[in-house]
Amino acid sequence: MRRRYRCVGITEDELAAEPYAQFARWFTDAVAATEDGVIAEPNAMVLSTVDADGLPSSRTVLLKGYDLRGFVFYSNYLSRKGQALAANPRASLLFPWHPIARQVIVVGSVTKVAPEETEAYFHSRPHGSQVGAWASEQSTVVDSREVLEKRYAELAARWPEGARVPVPPFWGGFRVEPATVEFWQGRENRLHDRLRYVRDAAGGWSVERLAP
Repeated sequence: MRRRYRCVGITEDELAAEPYAQFARWFTDAVAATEDGVIAEPNAMVLSTVDADGLPSSRTVLLKGYDLRGFVFYSNYLSRKGQALAANPRASLLFPWHPIARQVIVVGSVTKVAPEETEAYFHSRPHGSQVGAWASEQSTVVDSREVLEKRYAELAARWPEGARVPVPPFWGGFRVEPATVEFWQGRENRLHDRLRYVRDAAGGWSVERLAP
């Protein structure tokens, strides 16, 4: 299985001065590809963590915001990813925009977002998702689907549609503050463009080209 990449490349002088602006450009392109039916979920990203025993794990989560502070996603703090991040607050994010032959790779430190930011996002979610956050003890073993659905039904009866669901104390946002952000563009003959922003000690950014 082999796909040939015939995309236009990217050069250093075309990059934005900092990675967030460059990400915004590429994310806009990915969203446009979604509207054309090419990419299913442009904000889907692979989150990789390492736990206290050095065991790596990866899973797909959804980007829910980004700005000059970093990239934000939400999860159960007691989940496998939550416990890994508590023990080792570093992570990698991968945006796999394969249909347009692009990837973005973010590596950096992780902190929890402020409670008020978590609350604002939580109450913007559909009612069912809010109840679901309470119903699922994420990453734990569950005896059956029926057990999960029974738990959800009990909580949905406690907080019916229209009721204000409280934010679970074990649920909230994480922000990945990047140390590096790599922009990968597929090119012919596997001579891909890989341009990586690296944060310096003063908080600025330099750009380096990586061999494909």
